[in-house]
Amino acid sequence: MNILQLKEIVKQTLTEKRYYHSICVMEKCEELSEIYGINKEMAQKVGLVHDIAKEMTDEEKLIYAKKNNINIDLVERKHIGLLHAKIGADIAKKEFSFTEEMCKAIRLHTTAGENMNMLDKILYVSDSIGKDRTWDDVEFVNKLAKEKIDDAVIYLLNIEIKDRIDKKKMLHIDSILAWNELINK
Repeated sequence: MNILQLKEIVKQTLTEKRYYHSICVMEKCEELSEIYGINKEMAQKVGLVHDIAKEMTDEEKLIYAKKNNINIDLVERKHIGLLHAKIGADIAKKEFSFTEEMCKAIRLHTTAGENMNMLDKILYVSDSIGKDRTWDDVEFVNKLAKEKIDDAVIYLLNIEIKDRIDKKKMLHIDSILAWNELINK
């Protein structure tokens, strides 16, 4: 399936705001793929499709996960919204014939994870720094992503982990594993 076909499906599936976000992530993935020597079309596709399941209701996510044998861990049971990444990866595989590598990037785009390859890192970072994002350090992280993507991932994980601790929310094991692995390098 080509980019134009995927755009049409994503546009029909998501709200205008979420579709715009997906386009912004796709564009950032494309930009970073050129810097880091990753297949541009593959990066564009994961950026475009990464949130395909984001707007499902919690009930729809739980039904989809059960029907498609998607494992739900303890943190996802408490924060069902996180399931959109696993469901999105499943949809990308089954409906768009994405490769395992592409599906892994989609699966890890919210939590990060252990053994992240460059595509995983590009999508994880791009989700936070597309042109639709306006948070305080977005320009700093954008610059960092172009120079040292591992440092950009660590920076974003640091923000996420601190925020979850401050709010007394559960930490996803994949985020902890990613943090430990990157800090250990």
